[in-house]
Amino acid sequence: MVNFNGEISSNSSAQLSVFNRGFAYGDALFETIRANGLQLLFWEDHYFRLMASMRIMRMQIPMSFTLEYLEKQIVDTIASHGLPKTQSVRVKLSVYRDSDGLYTPDSNQIGFFIAIKKIESPFYLSNNFEDNAFRVELYKDHYLPNDLLATLKTNNKALNVLAGIFAKENNYENLLLLNTEKKVVEAINGNVFLVKGNTIKTPPLKDGGINGVFRKQVIDLLKKQKNYNIEESSISTFELQKADELFITNVITGFTSVSNYRKKSYTNKVAKNLLNLLNIKLRLS
Repeated sequence: MVNFNGEISSNSSAQLSVFNRGFAYGDALFETIRANGLQLLFWEDHYFRLMASMRIMRMQIPMSFTLEYLEKQIVDTIASHGLPKTQSVRVKLSVYRDSDGLYTPDSNQIGFFIAIKKIESPFYLSNNFEDNAFRVELYKDHYLPNDLLATLKTNNKALNVLAGIFAKENNYENLLLLNTEKKVVEAINGNVFLVKGNTIKTPPLKDGGINGVFRKQVIDLLKKQKNYNIEESSISTFELQKADELFITNVITGFTSVSNYRKKSYTNKVAKNLLNLLNIKLRLS
């Protein structure tokens, strides 16, 4: 079941126009949200990021797009699947400019759709912490621009797609994306954190990385820990060889610990600790 503009219908009957601007021009934004049962994790952060992104994209935000309205649309879509109350799901909320104009849209009306997919566990798991086999490399075929548009979750993900194909063809679990200044910005599907001693660094948004909701949660969590120092500062490729630990974050999988970059091996102590702290926070919320 999917939700198109407030109407819930089956996957087979849902139709998206071939002239849809999200498909034709990448004129669309999306939020990927994790839900435990009918509880949307970090929903306010997702909502306010979406509103800010729509303003940057000069989309006309409908008066109906309140926090409560969109939450109800998502919850109703999840409920329509008749899943167990403890079932976790991945929610994709997409908004697009509903217009048939060419490069210049003939209207600024907004449409949306919501789709979900089941997730196995209601809490974040240790992923690869046990076997610790997760190799990464730099992606140098194309570079991210370090500007405001690069921080938005738009439908224009050609670079990420090409990087994913490169990783698969060369047997890497993920790739690190660089900006035009050759700074490490993010991974194919998540933000990057680098650990050296008690200092943890993540690239600032001005370097062109996605303004990740889970990234914000990790930064907020680290600011409350007296034994860690969190910095939002640029990461050079040379720092990768000197780091103690490197991990990738996103709102669906949580923490993914990198085991190797070239001949460099990493530990996963900090990522394990943060995973435990975050799951405790979610259980108490």
